[in-house]
Amino acid sequence: MKRKGWAKLDNASKIFLATMTSTDTKVFRLSAEVREEVDPHVLQEALDRTYSYFRLYHSIMRRGFFWYYLEDSDLKPVVMPDVQVPCANIYRRDEKNLLFRVLYHGTRIHLEVFHALSDGTGALWFFDNLLYNYIDLRYPDALKGTESSVEGKGSQKQLLDDSFQRHFGGSEEWWSFNPVQMTVGTVTKVGKAVGKAAVNIGGKAADVVTESVGLTKRKRKERVLRVKGVRTPDGRIRIVETEMAVDEVLKLAKEAGTSLTIYLTAVFIEATHRDAPRRKDDWTISVSIPVNLRQFFKSSTARNFFSTVQVSYTYGLKGEGGDTIEEIARTIDEEFKGQLTPEKIRSKVQMLKSYEENIILRIMPRPLKDLVMRSANALNNRKLTLAISNMGRVSLQKDIDGYVDQIYAITAAARPQFLSVSHAGILTVAFMSPFTETEIQKNFVTMLTEKGVRIKVSANKVDNEEMGNIAGKE
Repeated sequence: MKRKGWAKLDNASKIFLATMTSTDTKVFRLSAEVREEVDPHVLQEALDRTYSYFRLYHSIMRRGFFWYYLEDSDLKPVVMPDVQVPCANIYRRDEKNLLFRVLYHGTRIHLEVFHALSDGTGALWFFDNLLYNYIDLRYPDALKGTESSVEGKGSQKQLLDDSFQRHFGGSEEWWSFNPVQMTVGTVTKVGKAVGKAAVNIGGKAADVVTESVGLTKRKRKERVLRVKGVRTPDGRIRIVETEMAVDEVLKLAKEAGTSLTIYLTAVFIEATHRDAPRRKDDWTISVSIPVNLRQFFKSSTARNFFSTVQVSYTYGLKGEGGDTIEEIARTIDEEFKGQLTPEKIRSKVQMLKSYEENIILRIMPRPLKDLVMRSANALNNRKLTLAISNMGRVSLQKDIDGYVDQIYAITAAARPQFLSVSHAGILTVAFMSPFTETEIQKNFVTMLTEKGVRIKVSANKVDNEEMGNIAGKE
């Protein structure tokens, strides 16, 4: 019997498994609006074509005594109508299932991915090829003479690469580990290190994991704002989608002397501050921003390859009337750029990799590792107000852009968050929140419309009143 291929999880994936919950599922969704109602039979054929190439997406998650790992499978994905809540749980510990799903509803095609499998960039490559194959099959004359391509020329080795290990780790080949040999080696180290670990585990291990999830010590005590609200009845995320002309927002960003991402973040910060409770003047609002490491280190991996940067803004330090959107943007832009150099990124990721190899953490059984990471993550969340992500401008493969109107992206959320993406001149900013309230989103829209940006807004229904008391009629 042929042994199935398997892979260690990359550096970024481990925290998702440790910290996922029934509501914060660590699932994200990419959506495309196509010209006509989706044909599920054609979509299934397109998925079969795409799936045959992306070996990574054949993976299922397995649990070992010391770690999780990905294992190749013979499972076949089946397209399904979009009837669940968005970003519903994909990975279930008692099931062997693929770590993504393809859904359809009306004129929309959705790809949902468990974040431990891939990041947004890697998933977008899969989605781009899925859309190409769908358009090719649905409109046979549209793409004659063209051929689908995968970013980075698409070799299997490139797409499966553990770029964290290649750029920041040792020389081990990621798909060639022997799980039995690794387990024996780890158990041997336990006997040598158990005495030292028993002495240090209470302090050193906690410090190591706290650093590994990004918790930093601040120089002075700050009143970090934590958004609170009424959680949705069934745990679904509140989604507010906004659409606007990218040029209109880009003009405002340029006038403020900053990037689109930073400008949107500044507006989000001010929108949140306006909804804060009393004593607003000294609030600090802290934001987590993911950074695509492919911008700094050569990689065509379809796996996770990103880091995070945390920026913050404290109100009241600029004097009366000083906390303008433009000033917020300039302040966080300076902090963001200060962390965004190849040298600092390399230093940070190498530090996290060294923590990953720390003997105290290596000898911990997997459930204990999960517990420590969950605890450290909870501490980190206490210093975090918001999260944002900008996927940038999405250019689909040649000749299919005309068949796709808009691209959207959302994610499961533990706190108010937005995810932005632009396509064909339209910027979509989707807000996600575990709370029913929408005051922050309304503030965001109001501030931009006051500056001349025309915005289209839509929202999902999350409670009985909005859904016509459906639950009460059952």
